[in-house]
Amino acid sequence: MSKKIIILNGSPRVKGNTSALVNEFTRGAEEVGCEVKIFQLDKMNIHGCKGCFGGGKNIESPCVQKDDMDKIYPVYREADIVVLATPLYYWNFSGQLRTTFDRLFAVAECDPNYRNPKKESVLLMAAEGYGFDDALQYYQNLMKHLGWTELGHVLAGGVMKVGDIKDHKELNQAYELGKKVDGNSL
Repeated sequence: MSKKIIILNGSPRVKGNTSALVNEFTRGAEEVGCEVKIFQLDKMNIHGCKGCFGGGKNIESPCVQKDDMDKIYPVYREADIVVLATPLYYWNFSGQLRTTFDRLFAVAECDPNYRNPKKESVLLMAAEGYGFDDALQYYQNLMKHLGWTELGHVLAGGVMKVGDIKDHKELNQAYELGKKVDGNSL
């Protein structure tokens, strides 16, 4: 059975190193029959969470704020796998990804006990350096809190300028991970 995948790309560089990882992951996932939808978050109008606890009243548009999150919510609800793609900024996810992910809380508000929908997840991350430890720990704690299953991650260091990732082994790792997420190769 093919899986539905949503990719939240938090990189502001459409042709950057994070996007190269996204493209290779997508190529692998589509080769095994998965349906992939990519959101380039930096190109979207998404406001920060207000912490109002006013969401959850409308499953189709769960947040009280009306912006481009309404394009993400239906795809997120239907997705089996959520891919978080981001450059490493100050030892964590980009603001674009953090803001979007915070807003997904409105979906949890649709449940009387604030339970998040159960998903599987992948992390794709690129960075100038190699200091992924804090971001990876944050991601793993987030997965534990949400009750999601981590399918894997690809962390590509030493890639600052657009195109630096060319010929790095992490591109193939992203492709292979994409091929495995259908569940037949895990």
